[in-house]
Amino acid sequence: MKPPMRFADLPVATWPRLRGLLDAVQPGDTPINMTIGEPKHAFPAFLPDALAAEMASFAKYPNNDGTPVLLDAISRWLHRRYGVTVAAPEIMALNGTREGLYNAAMALCPETKNGQRPVVLTPNPFYQVYAVAALSTGAEPVYVPATSDTGHLPDFAALDADILDRTAIAYVCSPANPQGAVASGDYWRDLIALAEKHDFIIFADECYSEIYRDTPPPGALEIARDMGADPDRVVIFHSLSKRSNLAGLRSGFCASGPGNIARIRALRAYAGAPLPGPIQAVSALVWDDEDHVTASRALYAEKFAVADEILGHVPGYVSPPAGFFLWLPVADGETAALHLWQTTGVRTLPGAYLSRDTAAGNPGAPYIRVALCGPKTEVATGLTRLRDCLYQ
Repeated sequence: MKPPMRFADLPVATWPRLRGLLDAVQPGDTPINMTIGEPKHAFPAFLPDALAAEMASFAKYPNNDGTPVLLDAISRWLHRRYGVTVAAPEIMALNGTREGLYNAAMALCPETKNGQRPVVLTPNPFYQVYAVAALSTGAEPVYVPATSDTGHLPDFAALDADILDRTAIAYVCSPANPQGAVASGDYWRDLIALAEKHDFIIFADECYSEIYRDTPPPGALEIARDMGADPDRVVIFHSLSKRSNLAGLRSGFCASGPGNIARIRALRAYAGAPLPGPIQAVSALVWDDEDHVTASRALYAEKFAVADEILGHVPGYVSPPAGFFLWLPVADGETAALHLWQTTGVRTLPGAYLSRDTAAGNPGAPYIRVALCGPKTEVATGLTRLRDCLYQ
């Protein structure tokens, strides 16, 4: 008998699982897709011409670490946004952040921690690459509830000391996907202090950092440097996908201390896929432009105002401070998503598809996630149908 394959027991991924639930069923009205976080706002108008001017670079092998022009643009953005000075050896260009969130774990997770199998902590619910990264390194994934009781952020300090002493990496998403919760400066300070005490690395997934209602979310790196923490204690991940409505560009970066970035670069030189040269060139221009970001954020604010008006009376409704998702309470997410699709044609994502079962149950099961990425009129129509179907 052949031994089992390493990833043979992976659950069905989020999107194939959703298609399996809904695609065999006819929608009850003109479909409105509110499932995936794929921004529909305009990307910078200069992008097509800038990309056309760089087409010849597709004939060249790209810079593995990121071109000096791109790294300098990212460094300038980090200084404008967070007030931190980050040198080029502390930044790594990425093909979006999903591959970075995965490969950084491959580069930085030790084979053992204090003589035992290492632990990787992840919020629950969470972005699914966190769990696969843990499994790929041979670590034990530990799913930490991120529920209304914890402010929709994981309370890592509540874990037993023996788990924390085995922890190698802790993933945190702020603003959180799917709930939109924002880690405050105090949250980051407490977590960084906990990581210093138990000697683990924080992976701060900050891809939604520029989509906020009122106050810019604080960043993990700015707090860590203000505290004088180990420069390699925190790795931050950012992307142009959400900030600049360029999900298909697959352009992002991670930043940390020079030790972490050196190890990430070393692995990527063997196993990574460098960001193509033309993409690096136009990405530098996009990181240097804030006008399109401000305009996009204003459009999201308008759609959240629509959501508040339509759903504000719903028991348990929370108007999130950041991100572009609604995390709506229902009796059962799968049942609600299927009924909504069959009845109204509105397509949403069951919360359980973003979570893992635990001894205390699946924290995402009584929710659906709704993306506010489409035009405002479409969002208003979809939310009205949703309200009338699920909450009347």
